[in-house]
Amino acid sequence: MKKSENSMKRPTNRRAFLTNGMVAVGAATIGASLLPSTSAAFSGDGDGAPITKGDIAILTFLSALEQVEADLWIQYAELGGATNQGLSPIDLPFTGGLAPDYITGLLVLDGDMPQYISDNTDDEISHHRFLNNYLESKGAKQIDLSRFAILPPSQVTGVPQKGRLTNLKQLTIDTSWWTRYRSETANPDFGGTFENAVPDLAKGQHPAIPLSDGDLGVDANGNISNHLQAIANTAGFHFAFIEQGGSSLYPALAQKVTNLEVLRILLSIGGSEITHFQTWHDKAGNATNITDGNLTFPNLNAGVDPNNGATGNNIADEFQTNLIMPEPTFFLDKKLGAVSIIRPTSTQQGGAVASVVSFAEDGLFLDPSTNRNTGIVDALMRLAEEADEARRKI
Repeated sequence: MKKSENSMKRPTNRRAFLTNGMVAVGAATIGASLLPSTSAAFSGDGDGAPITKGDIAILTFLSALEQVEADLWIQYAELGGATNQGLSPIDLPFTGGLAPDYITGLLVLDGDMPQYISDNTDDEISHHRFLNNYLESKGAKQIDLSRFAILPPSQVTGVPQKGRLTNLKQLTIDTSWWTRYRSETANPDFGGTFENAVPDLAKGQHPAIPLSDGDLGVDANGNISNHLQAIANTAGFHFAFIEQGGSSLYPALAQKVTNLEVLRILLSIGGSEITHFQTWHDKAGNATNITDGNLTFPNLNAGVDPNNGATGNNIADEFQTNLIMPEPTFFLDKKLGAVSIIRPTSTQQGGAVASVVSFAEDGLFLDPSTNRNTGIVDALMRLAEEADEARRKI
């Protein structure tokens, strides 16, 4: 069958990305002072290998991207996070769960969704903070993208009306990660392409948070609207989209690291990203089969390809909702046989620049006042190129 193109096939450098006009970026740049001005090696632990300028570039980019992730997760937690966290509360520095009707929609995906959202938020905040602290401890500069926090948040009552780095109101979500992890014969590192689980999410722009109090409310029976449930469903698939990127990014960049302690950092934080993805992959499968305008969430257990209507056993394998463990597929060399893996892990498909392109195509940085991306895209691209250019020195 014909496989749809997806975001795994994209330019792998900033110049090509900007020249091809895949997104429009603001005329902002990032100062060279954000990266260490010297290539001098820092003393490191482990095997005696120094911390190189490339290691610092990788850590700086990852800290920047974790700040972006923290920003979007904070918005989710403000509206849909836990309000009653039991005996083990998560210490988030803001009020969460401001939209109970939105939470009602999220609970359809799983009864623990608010707690998981708060926990994921806490994790991303800790990742950015730790990486910045580590950079400073090694004599490098911390990274802070707060000057790009100009995007308006939700207008739901109680949400702090301060600028944000990310826009969760106009998302175009690639859900091909769903079929990519179920394929037994294709790997993006071998050029494989994959179909979307929710084709409509990959077209147009869709909110993953309620835009205002007008999106909230229940009927006489206490039921929320299909529109609000669609917003919650969209969030569920977006959670997994965000975290699958980190699952690939950390192992891709780990292959470029020189210092053993820095490698340990990437493997340890990367493992946390994988647990996030596995959790959200499972919850997305509980999204209800509803239609809201031009957005339909298909019944993925019907044995029907939502992209073209095809049927058959192989279709069921690609879309069935409880098949969340990575199916074995080809890796390194097809002669070695299939193996269950994180995919992709090559720099071209899962590296720093590819991650920024993926986030930009998602609509995360779209300024609704200009219909263009903010200057954060250019800033992240510069950091991403530095990270992708790092080479392991042994």
